[in-house]
Amino acid sequence: MQDSGITENIDYFIRNELGLPPDAKNVDLGTLYDSLDVAVPLRPDLIFQESGQIFFVEIKGTTVTIDTLARMVLQRELWQKKPDHPVVQLVLAAKTINRREESLARDLDIRVIKIPWAISTPRNQDYKSTAMRISSEKSWRVITRLLKEKSTSIRQLSLKEDVSYAWTHKVIEILSEQNVVKKEGGFVSVADVKNLLNGVAWERPMKNLQAGEVFLRFSGSHSAAQEITRALKEQKIKFAFTAYTSGGLYTSYAVRQDAVYIYLEKEMIDQFKENFGSDNENAIRAVIYSPDRNVFSDARERESIVITSPAQTLLDLAGLGYSAMDLTKAMVDIYARL
Repeated sequence: MQDSGITENIDYFIRNELGLPPDAKNVDLGTLYDSLDVAVPLRPDLIFQESGQIFFVEIKGTTVTIDTLARMVLQRELWQKKPDHPVVQLVLAAKTINRREESLARDLDIRVIKIPWAISTPRNQDYKSTAMRISSEKSWRVITRLLKEKSTSIRQLSLKEDVSYAWTHKVIEILSEQNVVKKEGGFVSVADVKNLLNGVAWERPMKNLQAGEVFLRFSGSHSAAQEITRALKEQKIKFAFTAYTSGGLYTSYAVRQDAVYIYLEKEMIDQFKENFGSDNENAIRAVIYSPDRNVFSDARERESIVITSPAQTLLDLAGLGYSAMDLTKAMVDIYARL
């Protein structure tokens, strides 16, 4: 039966992974199954219908078993007993799945979607209640050290980042359960970067930190960042450019030129607007974020622009979600060299 605990987050995530529009019809289960003449032993958690296609979605917050797959196939067989029913696509959305079951799912024409750890699932409602957040300062230090080392031991991660062994071990265990990290002979490494980045996007979206937006009196984003850096340094105001601005400088990746992205303390935002604001709505914008941690002490300077550290930049890019995915992946690719 459909679980009433299905959240808007997971609904949106699955629609996005399937390439469905936000208004794709979420079919009422009772109405749909009234068309069948047999008792159905297991109903999907979600059913989407779009342009003649129908998707049966099973959501698993726990381990996927062969029984899970068998019962999904039974759903499809019963549904397709009627010739007027459209062909159904089975979708398994799971937090973790073993390789054997994943391979079998593909053989059975079941599409597998991996759910990021940060999204609660109907059968795992206490998932978000854990005190462990992957995007927390300590956890992210462990993860970015692993990205830098590529393959190392849990103890070395703990020692190099000065994070307790217990905390480091818990981070790795959580990521291992989500198939983000793999273990081999006492060493660990990142196995699924996409799932890692998706999880961060859901757990710490940058839109939650956005504190303002202002049009600037500069003609270009690069010169704006340089001039703002010079002025704020003279005024001894804490700041650091991040996201597309810092990511573009680290990677030399071509990024959008219509805005700069900057961290400022909330109490400095009005002064920033007064100093650099413009009434010209065709000018470039400054997207202002209020920090949820110390993003200033380990800032760096490149091309006369103060930018967040590589670790902070990667975290913030991931928090922008799909819109910044190409740049985020480019940042991951070079991270070990930064």
